Amino acid sequence: MGYQQENLILRLTLDFAVAIILYPEELEANRKFVLANQLLKSGTSIGANVREAQNAESKADFIHKFKNSAKEVEETEYWLLLCQKVPTYPSPTHLQEKLSSIKRVISKIIISSKNLKK
Repeated sequence: MGYQQENLILRLTLDFAVAIILYPEELEANRKFVLANQLLKSGTSIGANVREAQNAESKADFIHKFKNSAKEVEETEYWLLLCQKVPTYPSPTHLQEKLSSIKRVISKIIISSKNLKK
């Protein structure tokens, strides 16, 4: 647990994964199964890729895993935007704010890792 508190992106993605698990439960209660499933997959995959990167075999592998995480951020952002646009869906604003922070940190990690590579 101490390690996660020291690593900002691990903490952010774990907290987001917990929040993203709770939101689809709300959706499923309202029979919105397709988007619930999509969000659950892409939203929890962000942190899984970040965790994998912690044991990357090389700097290139590390960057690749973070790029995969960035792709999952984009997909999750899309599903949340759809939820926001549909008036019968619960507001995902809290998730969008958390995801925005994660996106900034992942982007900075990718950029700084590429710069270290040179």
